[in-house]
Amino acid sequence: MSPKRLYRTFAIAEAITWTLLIAGMVLKYGFGVDLAVTIGGGIHGFVFLAYAVIAVVVGVNQRWNLGRIAFALLTAIVPYATIPFELWLVRRGHLEGDWRREAGEHPADGSSPNRVLRLVLARPVISIAVGVVAVAAAFTVLLMIGPPGGGTA
Repeated sequence: MSPKRLYRTFAIAEAITWTLLIAGMVLKYGFGVDLAVTIGGGIHGFVFLAYAVIAVVVGVNQRWNLGRIAFALLTAIVPYATIPFELWLVRRGHLEGDWRREAGEHPADGSSPNRVLRLVLARPVISIAVGVVAVAAAFTVLLMIGPPGGGTA
């Protein structure tokens, strides 16, 4: 899967899970179905964290500057903003190209983030497993802390 396709998949998934969360809130606050937010919010939270990881990995691969990576992360906070941002990235050519598995002549290729990226790309199955476990661990810790804004979900 290309960086472009991976990013698009998670940008769309993030937007879809916003819909689940919003629908859950409507069901909870409009009809008293508390479980709807728990389910929609849980799915959204997990995909939100996964999108953040993917945005960083793709951003490093595509040699985005820190501001563009940070903006990609911020778009996940605004409902549905990941989709127009992904379209903007495509129009500007910021998602073109394949995975950079080998160091090239670019000065950034010697940096720590780029060395880690090549390590991740060299072992995709292990990297995906570690990524899923890391997202699940972060998700679990955040569940124990509680929902955004305090209170109960």
